[in-house]
Amino acid sequence: MRRLQIDHSDMMRITIQQEIGRSAESRYDHRLHGLLLLTAGRSCREVADLFGEDETTVQRWVHRAEQYGLQALRESPKPGRPRSLDPARWQELQADLQRTPRDFGLPGAAWDGSSLSEHLRRRFGVRLGVRQCQRIFRQIGLRAAELRARDATPVTVSLMRPGVPQSA
Repeated sequence: MRRLQIDHSDMMRITIQQEIGRSAESRYDHRLHGLLLLTAGRSCREVADLFGEDETTVQRWVHRAEQYGLQALRESPKPGRPRSLDPARWQELQADLQRTPRDFGLPGAAWDGSSLSEHLRRRFGVRLGVRQCQRIFRQIGLRAAELRARDATPVTVSLMRPGVPQSA
């Protein structure tokens, strides 16, 4: 079987993660899918990497489900400050991150916490610290090395299950 290719897979990943984050029900389903992968033999680290989550978050899902049942994976009210960017602005930011900081009059060929902080201030009037911007990269599944190494070649993604022979 021929491997499928997804053009701009990093952009697709961000979009999917945002779609999951849009509703409490989809976040609940997201957690259930994570547990399903764990029951199929994946490790917490593997699930965390696949889902763009922290390993301890996945471990918390397991503990909550074991102690209180699957309903414990549903959302509870969240106190605190609302997000700085609405979904439409998040999409604009995603598109911006496909370009270089230089395209926006900022120094550097690759995005980092400092350049993202300045870009958010200039373009959206949002003030976030460098550490918070670094968390944004981690949240959307991009690491600094990926941002530096990004080029125009499409990423090959294998949609075959490991260990399962595929017919030719």
